[in-house]
Amino acid sequence: MNKREVGIGLIGCGRAGLIHGRNFAAGVSDARLVAIADPSLEMREKAVQVLGDVSSYPDIQALLDDPKIDAVVVATPTPFHRNIAVTAAEAGKHIFCEKPMAMNAVDCTDMIAAASQNKVKLQIGFMRRYDRSFVRAKEQVDAGIIGQVVQVKSLTHGPSIPQPWMYDLKKSNGPLAEVNSHDIDTLRWFTGSEFKTVYALGANYRCPNVREEFPDFYDNVCLCASFESGVQGIIAGAQGVRYGYDARVEILGTEGIIFIGRLNDTTVVSCTPNGIVAPVVKSWTDLFLDAYRLEDEDFVRCILEDRVPRVNGVDGLRAVEVVNAGNESIRTGGVVTFSRAKGEGDL
Repeated sequence: MNKREVGIGLIGCGRAGLIHGRNFAAGVSDARLVAIADPSLEMREKAVQVLGDVSSYPDIQALLDDPKIDAVVVATPTPFHRNIAVTAAEAGKHIFCEKPMAMNAVDCTDMIAAASQNKVKLQIGFMRRYDRSFVRAKEQVDAGIIGQVVQVKSLTHGPSIPQPWMYDLKKSNGPLAEVNSHDIDTLRWFTGSEFKTVYALGANYRCPNVREEFPDFYDNVCLCASFESGVQGIIAGAQGVRYGYDARVEILGTEGIIFIGRLNDTTVVSCTPNGIVAPVVKSWTDLFLDAYRLEDEDFVRCILEDRVPRVNGVDGLRAVEVVNAGNESIRTGGVVTFSRAKGEGDL
Protein backbone atom coordinates (compact mmCIF):
# COMPACT_ATOMS: atom_id res chain seq x y z
CA MET A 1 0.00 0.00 0.00
CA ASN A 2 1.11 3.54 -0.71
CA LYS A 3 -0.62 5.20 2.20
CA ARG A 4 0.50 4.69 5.79
CA GLU A 5 -2.88 4.58 7.54
CA VAL A 6 -5.19 1.62 7.17
CA GLY A 7 -8.91 2.36 7.39
CA ILE A 8 -10.72 -0.36 9.36
CA GLY A 9 -14.37 -1.39 9.20
CA LEU A 10 -15.77 -3.48 12.07
CA ILE A 11 -18.49 -5.98 11.14
CA GLY A 12 -20.22 -7.30 14.25
CA CYS A 13 -20.34 -5.31 17.50
CA GLY A 14 -20.46 -8.04 20.15
CA ARG A 15 -17.84 -8.62 22.84
CA ALA A 16 -15.03 -9.73 20.53
CA GLY A 17 -15.89 -7.05 18.00
CA LEU A 18 -15.66 -4.30 20.58
CA ILE A 19 -12.24 -5.50 21.74
CA HIS A 20 -10.94 -5.08 18.20
CA GLY A 21 -12.92 -1.88 17.81
CA ARG A 22 -11.30 -0.32 20.88
CA ASN A 23 -7.87 -1.35 19.65
CA PHE A 24 -8.30 0.24 16.24
CA ALA A 25 -10.06 3.30 17.64
CA ALA A 26 -7.19 4.14 19.98
CA GLY A 27 -4.36 1.66 20.28
CA VAL A 28 -3.06 0.50 16.89
CA SER A 29 -0.60 2.73 15.08
CA ASP A 30 -1.03 3.38 11.34
CA ALA A 31 -4.68 2.33 11.54
CA ARG A 32 -7.99 4.08 12.16
CA LEU A 33 -11.44 2.70 12.87
CA VAL A 34 -13.62 4.25 10.18
CA ALA A 35 -16.97 2.51 10.46
CA ILE A 36 -19.00 -0.24 12.11
CA ALA A 37 -21.79 -2.45 10.75
CA ASP A 38 -24.34 -4.52 12.66
CA PRO A 39 -27.98 -5.31 11.87
CA SER A 40 -28.97 -4.44 15.44
CA LEU A 41 -29.60 -0.73 16.05
CA GLU A 42 -29.11 -1.27 19.78
CA MET A 43 -25.69 -2.90 19.22
CA ARG A 44 -24.61 -0.10 16.87
CA GLU A 45 -25.67 2.62 19.31
CA LYS A 46 -23.79 0.95 22.17
CA ALA A 47 -20.73 0.54 19.97
CA VAL A 48 -20.70 4.19 18.94
CA GLN A 49 -20.86 5.20 22.61
CA VAL A 50 -17.76 3.09 23.26
CA LEU A 51 -15.81 3.72 20.06
CA GLY A 52 -16.50 7.38 19.42
CA ASP A 53 -16.88 9.19 16.11
CA VAL A 54 -17.28 6.42 13.53
CA SER A 55 -19.75 5.86 10.72
CA SER A 56 -22.50 3.36 11.53
CA TYR A 57 -24.12 1.10 8.95
CA PRO A 58 -27.04 -1.33 9.30
CA ASP A 59 -25.78 -3.55 6.49
CA ILE A 60 -22.43 -4.89 5.39
CA GLN A 61 -22.53 -3.73 1.78
CA ALA A 62 -22.87 -0.09 2.82
CA LEU A 63 -19.72 -0.46 4.93
CA LEU A 64 -17.83 -2.16 2.10
CA ASP A 65 -18.84 0.65 -0.26
CA ASP A 66 -17.15 3.21 2.01
CA PRO A 67 -13.98 4.23 0.10
CA LYS A 68 -12.17 5.09 3.36
CA ILE A 69 -12.15 1.43 4.41
CA ASP A 70 -9.15 -0.72 3.43
CA ALA A 71 -9.74 -3.72 5.71
CA VAL A 72 -12.49 -5.32 7.76
CA VAL A 73 -12.70 -7.18 11.05
CA VAL A 74 -15.35 -9.93 10.89
CA ALA A 75 -16.70 -10.61 14.38
CA THR A 76 -20.17 -11.95 13.65
CA PRO A 77 -21.60 -15.37 14.54
CA THR A 78 -19.80 -18.13 12.64
CA PRO A 79 -22.45 -18.98 9.99
CA PHE A 80 -22.03 -15.52 8.45
CA HIS A 81 -18.22 -15.55 8.15
CA ARG A 82 -17.95 -17.17 4.73
CA ASN A 83 -20.27 -14.83 2.83
CA ILE A 84 -18.96 -11.71 4.55
CA ALA A 85 -15.33 -12.61 3.92
CA VAL A 86 -15.88 -13.53 0.27
CA THR A 87 -17.85 -10.33 -0.35
CA ALA A 88 -15.18 -8.27 1.41
CA ALA A 89 -12.41 -9.89 -0.64
CA GLU A 90 -14.29 -9.18 -3.86
CA ALA A 91 -14.56 -5.55 -2.72
CA GLY A 92 -10.76 -5.47 -2.34
CA LYS A 93 -10.78 -5.29 1.47
CA HIS A 94 -8.23 -7.12 3.60
CA ILE A 95 -9.85 -9.45 6.13
CA PHE A 96 -9.32 -10.22 9.78
CA CYS A 97 -11.78 -12.99 10.68
CA GLU A 98 -12.48 -14.05 14.24
CA LYS A 99 -12.44 -17.73 15.07
CA PRO A 100 -14.03 -20.13 14.26
CA MET A 101 -13.17 -19.35 10.65
CA ALA A 102 -16.37 -20.89 9.25
CA MET A 103 -18.79 -23.79 9.65
CA ASN A 104 -17.04 -26.29 7.38
CA ALA A 105 -13.96 -26.87 5.25
CA VAL A 106 -15.70 -25.92 2.00
CA ASP A 107 -16.58 -22.48 3.34
CA CYS A 108 -13.01 -22.02 4.62
CA THR A 109 -11.60 -22.95 1.22
CA ASP A 110 -13.94 -20.44 -0.45
CA MET A 111 -12.63 -17.71 1.86
CA ILE A 112 -9.00 -18.63 1.17
CA ALA A 113 -9.61 -18.70 -2.58
CA ALA A 114 -11.42 -15.34 -2.57
CA ALA A 115 -8.60 -13.68 -0.63
CA SER A 116 -5.99 -15.15 -2.96
CA GLN A 117 -7.82 -14.26 -6.17
CA ASN A 118 -8.39 -10.68 -5.03
CA LYS A 119 -4.89 -10.29 -3.59
CA VAL A 120 -6.00 -9.34 -0.07
CA LYS A 121 -4.76 -10.54 3.31
CA LEU A 122 -6.74 -13.07 5.34
CA GLN A 123 -5.86 -13.41 9.02
CA ILE A 124 -7.64 -15.61 11.57
CA GLY A 125 -8.15 -14.58 15.20
CA PHE A 126 -6.09 -17.13 17.10
CA MET A 127 -4.77 -14.53 19.51
CA ARG A 128 -2.96 -17.04 21.75
CA ARG A 129 -0.17 -17.08 19.18
CA TYR A 130 0.46 -13.47 20.25
CA ASP A 131 0.22 -13.98 24.00
CA ARG A 132 3.60 -13.47 25.69
CA SER A 133 3.43 -16.69 27.70
CA PHE A 134 2.42 -18.80 24.72
CA VAL A 135 5.07 -17.21 22.50
CA ARG A 136 7.77 -17.80 25.13
CA ALA A 137 6.70 -21.43 25.53
CA LYS A 138 6.87 -21.95 21.76
CA GLU A 139 10.37 -20.50 21.72
CA GLN A 140 11.40 -22.95 24.42
CA VAL A 141 9.85 -25.88 22.54
CA ASP A 142 11.66 -24.87 19.35
CA ALA A 143 14.92 -24.53 21.30
CA GLY A 144 14.53 -28.13 22.47
CA ILE A 145 14.75 -27.44 26.20
CA ILE A 146 12.28 -30.27 26.96
CA GLY A 147 13.60 -32.56 24.27
CA GLN A 148 11.14 -34.04 21.79
CA VAL A 149 7.49 -33.09 22.33
CA VAL A 150 5.43 -36.22 22.94
CA GLN A 151 2.12 -34.90 24.29
CA VAL A 152 0.23 -31.60 24.42
CA LYS A 153 -2.77 -31.02 26.71
CA SER A 154 -4.90 -27.91 26.41
CA LEU A 155 -8.05 -26.95 28.28
CA THR A 156 -10.46 -24.04 28.12
CA HIS A 157 -13.31 -23.66 30.61
CA GLY A 158 -15.60 -20.69 30.04
CA PRO A 159 -17.77 -19.22 32.82
CA SER A 160 -20.76 -18.13 30.71
CA ILE A 161 -23.89 -20.04 29.77
CA PRO A 162 -24.00 -20.28 25.95
CA GLN A 163 -25.89 -17.66 23.98
CA PRO A 164 -29.20 -19.03 22.65
CA TRP A 165 -28.01 -19.47 19.04
CA MET A 166 -25.11 -21.64 20.21
CA TYR A 167 -27.39 -24.45 21.37
CA ASP A 168 -28.12 -25.34 17.73
CA LEU A 169 -25.03 -27.17 16.51
CA LYS A 170 -26.08 -26.48 12.91
CA LYS A 171 -25.45 -22.80 13.63
CA SER A 172 -22.52 -22.96 16.07
CA ASN A 173 -20.75 -26.35 15.72
CA GLY A 174 -20.89 -26.46 19.52
CA PRO A 175 -18.21 -25.86 22.17
CA LEU A 176 -15.52 -27.56 20.09
CA ALA A 177 -15.82 -24.56 17.79
CA GLU A 178 -16.87 -21.75 20.10
CA VAL A 179 -14.63 -22.65 23.05
CA ASN A 180 -11.97 -25.10 21.88
CA SER A 181 -10.90 -23.68 18.50
CA HIS A 182 -8.05 -22.02 20.37
CA ASP A 183 -7.02 -25.34 21.94
CA ILE A 184 -7.08 -27.05 18.55
CA ASP A 185 -4.81 -24.38 17.10
CA THR A 186 -2.59 -24.58 20.19
CA LEU A 187 -2.04 -28.29 19.62
CA ARG A 188 -1.21 -27.79 15.93
CA TRP A 189 1.16 -24.96 16.80
CA PHE A 190 3.10 -26.72 19.54
CA THR A 191 3.26 -30.11 17.82
CA GLY A 192 4.19 -28.62 14.45
CA SER A 193 2.08 -31.36 12.92
CA GLU A 194 -1.38 -32.07 11.55
CA PHE A 195 -4.09 -34.07 13.29
CA LYS A 196 -4.24 -37.72 12.20
CA THR A 197 -7.09 -39.13 14.33
CA VAL A 198 -9.59 -37.74 16.83
CA TYR A 199 -11.95 -39.35 19.31
CA ALA A 200 -14.31 -37.12 21.28
CA LEU A 201 -16.97 -37.38 23.97
CA GLY A 202 -19.55 -34.68 24.68
CA ALA A 203 -22.39 -34.29 27.17
CA ASN A 204 -24.77 -31.62 28.45
CA TYR A 205 -24.34 -31.25 32.22
CA ARG A 206 -25.16 -27.57 32.88
CA CYS A 207 -27.96 -26.68 30.47
CA PRO A 208 -30.78 -29.14 31.22
CA ASN A 209 -33.43 -26.70 29.99
CA VAL A 210 -32.38 -27.22 26.34
CA ARG A 211 -31.96 -30.99 26.31
CA GLU A 212 -35.37 -31.65 24.74
CA GLU A 213 -35.11 -29.01 21.99
CA PHE A 214 -31.39 -29.53 21.30
CA PRO A 215 -30.59 -33.13 22.24
CA ASP A 216 -27.20 -33.06 20.49
CA PHE A 217 -25.95 -29.97 22.36
CA TYR A 218 -23.05 -30.54 24.74
CA ASP A 219 -21.49 -28.14 27.22
CA ASN A 220 -18.63 -30.45 28.18
CA VAL A 221 -16.21 -32.16 25.82
CA CYS A 222 -13.00 -34.13 25.90
CA LEU A 223 -11.03 -34.97 22.77
CA CYS A 224 -8.06 -37.30 22.30
CA ALA A 225 -5.93 -37.01 19.19
CA SER A 226 -2.94 -38.46 17.43
CA PHE A 227 -0.76 -36.44 15.08
CA GLU A 228 1.02 -37.34 11.87
CA SER A 229 4.30 -36.88 13.76
CA GLY A 230 3.26 -39.42 16.40
CA VAL A 231 2.64 -36.84 19.14
CA GLN A 232 -0.42 -37.27 21.37
CA GLY A 233 -2.98 -34.53 22.03
CA ILE A 234 -5.68 -33.98 24.65
CA ILE A 235 -8.30 -31.21 24.72
CA ALA A 236 -10.84 -30.49 27.46
CA GLY A 237 -13.59 -27.92 27.07
CA ALA A 238 -16.52 -26.66 29.09
CA GLN A 239 -19.10 -23.88 29.03
CA GLY A 240 -20.99 -22.43 31.98
CA VAL A 241 -18.47 -23.45 34.65
CA ARG A 242 -19.18 -20.17 36.49
CA TYR A 243 -16.03 -20.24 38.66
CA GLY A 244 -13.97 -18.17 36.19
CA TYR A 245 -12.15 -18.30 32.87
CA ASP A 246 -9.65 -21.13 32.81
CA ALA A 247 -7.11 -21.64 30.01
CA ARG A 248 -4.07 -23.85 30.63
CA VAL A 249 -1.63 -25.90 28.57
CA GLU A 250 0.91 -28.63 29.36
CA ILE A 251 3.61 -29.56 26.84
CA LEU A 252 5.31 -32.81 27.79
CA GLY A 253 8.65 -33.69 26.26
CA THR A 254 11.17 -36.49 26.51
CA GLU A 255 13.29 -34.35 28.85
CA GLY A 256 10.84 -32.10 30.70
CA ILE A 257 7.52 -30.29 30.69
CA ILE A 258 6.27 -26.74 30.09
CA PHE A 259 3.19 -25.29 31.80
CA ILE A 260 1.28 -22.29 30.42
CA GLY A 261 -1.48 -20.39 32.20
CA ARG A 262 -2.97 -20.22 35.65
CA LEU A 263 -6.42 -19.76 37.07
CA ASN A 264 -5.35 -17.06 39.53
CA ASP A 265 -5.88 -13.50 38.35
CA THR A 266 -2.85 -12.38 40.39
CA THR A 267 -0.14 -14.05 42.46
CA VAL A 268 -1.74 -12.65 45.64
CA VAL A 269 -3.27 -15.28 47.94
CA SER A 270 -4.96 -14.16 51.18
CA CYS A 271 -5.29 -16.49 54.15
CA THR A 272 -7.88 -15.58 56.82
CA PRO A 273 -9.86 -17.43 59.51
CA ASN A 274 -12.58 -17.77 56.88
CA GLY A 275 -10.33 -19.59 54.45
CA ILE A 276 -8.02 -18.93 51.52
CA VAL A 277 -8.90 -16.32 48.93
CA ALA A 278 -7.23 -16.24 45.53
CA PRO A 279 -8.89 -14.04 42.87
CA VAL A 280 -9.49 -15.88 39.60
CA VAL A 281 -9.56 -14.69 36.00
CA LYS A 282 -13.17 -13.79 35.23
CA SER A 283 -13.11 -13.55 31.44
CA TRP A 284 -11.06 -14.19 28.31
CA THR A 285 -11.46 -10.48 27.61
CA ASP A 286 -9.18 -9.84 30.60
CA LEU A 287 -6.67 -12.68 30.20
CA PHE A 288 -5.82 -12.08 26.53
CA LEU A 289 -6.34 -8.33 26.24
CA ASP A 290 -2.73 -7.65 25.24
CA ALA A 291 -2.75 -10.54 22.77
CA TYR A 292 -5.79 -9.07 20.99
CA ARG A 293 -3.97 -5.76 20.61
CA LEU A 294 -0.82 -7.45 19.30
CA GLU A 295 -2.69 -9.51 16.71
CA ASP A 296 -4.51 -6.37 15.52
CA GLU A 297 -1.19 -4.55 15.22
CA ASP A 298 0.28 -7.44 13.26
CA PHE A 299 -2.71 -7.45 10.89
CA VAL A 300 -1.99 -3.82 10.01
CA ARG A 301 1.73 -4.52 9.59
CA CYS A 302 0.93 -7.42 7.22
CA ILE A 303 -1.10 -5.05 5.05
CA LEU A 304 1.46 -2.24 5.03
CA GLU A 305 4.48 -4.54 4.58
CA ASP A 306 2.71 -6.92 2.17
CA ARG A 307 3.55 -10.08 4.09
CA VAL A 308 1.69 -13.26 4.98
CA PRO A 309 -0.21 -13.16 8.32
CA ARG A 310 1.23 -15.20 11.17
CA VAL A 311 -2.14 -16.99 11.46
CA ASN A 312 -3.59 -17.51 8.00
CA GLY A 313 -6.59 -19.13 6.34
CA VAL A 314 -5.04 -22.59 6.33
CA ASP A 315 -4.69 -22.42 10.13
CA GLY A 316 -8.37 -21.55 10.37
CA LEU A 317 -9.32 -24.31 7.94
CA ARG A 318 -7.39 -26.99 9.84
CA ALA A 319 -9.10 -26.03 13.12
CA VAL A 320 -12.54 -26.22 11.49
CA GLU A 321 -11.69 -29.65 10.08
CA VAL A 322 -10.91 -30.87 13.59
CA VAL A 323 -14.10 -29.33 14.99
CA ASN A 324 -16.17 -31.14 12.35
CA ALA A 325 -14.31 -34.41 12.95
CA GLY A 326 -14.76 -34.10 16.71
CA ASN A 327 -18.49 -33.52 16.34
CA GLU A 328 -18.70 -36.52 14.03
CA SER A 329 -16.90 -38.62 16.65
CA ILE A 330 -19.34 -37.46 19.33
CA ARG A 331 -22.30 -38.41 17.10
CA THR A 332 -20.99 -41.80 16.02
CA GLY A 333 -18.93 -42.85 19.02
CA GLY A 334 -16.03 -43.75 16.74
CA VAL A 335 -12.53 -42.59 15.90
CA VAL A 336 -12.30 -40.21 12.92
CA THR A 337 -9.20 -40.48 10.72
CA PHE A 338 -8.08 -37.62 8.49
CA SER A 339 -7.07 -38.43 4.93
CA ARG A 340 -4.99 -35.87 3.07
CA ALA A 341 -3.29 -36.08 -0.26
CA LYS A 342 0.50 -35.79 -0.20
CA GLY A 343 1.51 -32.15 -0.17
CA GLU A 344 -1.96 -30.98 0.88
CA GLY A 345 -0.77 -29.59 4.21
CA ASP A 346 -0.16 -26.10 2.82
CA LEU A 347 -3.27 -26.21 0.62
